[in-house]
Amino acid sequence: MMSSALVLCSLAFTMATTVSNAQQPLPRSAPESQGVSSRSLLELTNTLDERFDGIHSLMIVRNGKVITEGWWAPYDAQQNHVLYSLSVSFTSTAVGLAVAEGELDIDDRVLRYFPAEAPDNISENRRLMRVRDILTMTTGHQDVPPVKARQISARSFLAQPVPHAPGTHFKYNTAATFMQSALVQKLTGQTVLEYLRPRLFEPLGIEHPVWDTNFQGISLGGYGLRVRTEDIAKLGQLYLQKWVELATTKQVHNGNNPRNDWEQGYGFQFWRCRHNAYRGDGAFSQFCIVIPAQQTVVAITSGERDMQAVMNVVWDRLLPALAAKRLDVNPETWGQLRKRFERLSVKQPSGACTSPIASRLYNRRCEFVANALKCESVAIQSADLDEHLILNLVGLASSWRYRLALASGRRGSRHIRRAGPYDYLTSR
Repeated sequence: MMSSALVLCSLAFTMATTVSNAQQPLPRSAPESQGVSSRSLLELTNTLDERFDGIHSLMIVRNGKVITEGWWAPYDAQQNHVLYSLSVSFTSTAVGLAVAEGELDIDDRVLRYFPAEAPDNISENRRLMRVRDILTMTTGHQDVPPVKARQISARSFLAQPVPHAPGTHFKYNTAATFMQSALVQKLTGQTVLEYLRPRLFEPLGIEHPVWDTNFQGISLGGYGLRVRTEDIAKLGQLYLQKWVELATTKQVHNGNNPRNDWEQGYGFQFWRCRHNAYRGDGAFSQFCIVIPAQQTVVAITSGERDMQAVMNVVWDRLLPALAAKRLDVNPETWGQLRKRFERLSVKQPSGACTSPIASRLYNRRCEFVANALKCESVAIQSADLDEHLILNLVGLASSWRYRLALASGRRGSRHIRRAGPYDYLTSR
């Protein structure tokens, strides 16, 4: 195999040239001009809305142009979405850039960079673990290390037993992605968020990314990133143009079910899919799906637990509609599609709050210790039969009031609607 340094050596140049006018929004186009009928996209949108309660946004890019986009109220185009594990694809991009800049090689041993965090007795499997293995989720762990922000660290990762030889046993491992983030910070002195800002976020016009950190101030890597729907699509378009082909090809085997999109192989923090596609994804159906043969990228944000069901709609409704040539533009149907998005909204959850501790929390004021958000206190107020709660946040400079929809029994759909004059506070 060609060395990782040779495969990735052109990253810095490619970042500046591969996406034309990247700092601007992606260009828009009538669907038919890119070989997709507006009617098929309307049917896709209707199917998503009818089958699921909690789709938040959809954007489809073909041939580098957005052919459909929409948000289910209260979500909108400028709102950051919680990516959950879709964050990992951004983290591995940072590792690729660090390789291109000569900071490391993916066949380096992980312990080389974290000798002070290693346990006293270093097993052979720990010693053999490479950066390549944390990229492909083949670290050798059977039980994954802690992942909560107050627990996760290089020390907790290296303390976890490694019963399997690294590179031989696939096990999804959020802490392994954290180690990539910790590695970038160790080598560059910058968090992954800071490191990617001039190298990825600013060139692509990703304006206000937010990334949570662990208790040591290290970006969580495996989760915690928040960006807009179009930002997700821009990352997919970048990879579609074969920016780092090595990352999206199958590196390890992870199953044999031909109908399961989680058993098609794994790359460097990207899943392989059916139909020779690949994706980054996160819990509750956050998707960046790339279909190279069709020059198509699909970005979805959501609150839906059944991720395979959401992907099946993409395969069943969108894939057959991707024609090889331009179609005649249908202004009437295209107008219907755009109007359909104007009427979409996340379905309201139903059911009463039956928590045994509710009466102890309602109308009580809780004070915060000093924090970066400068929040002083929070109080939860029942909204009677409206099946909502009112959340009052008091800060040093101003106060916020939010209406929270109670999400009992609605297939994982989670959202918060605005009750005051400020922005929505989205679920995490």
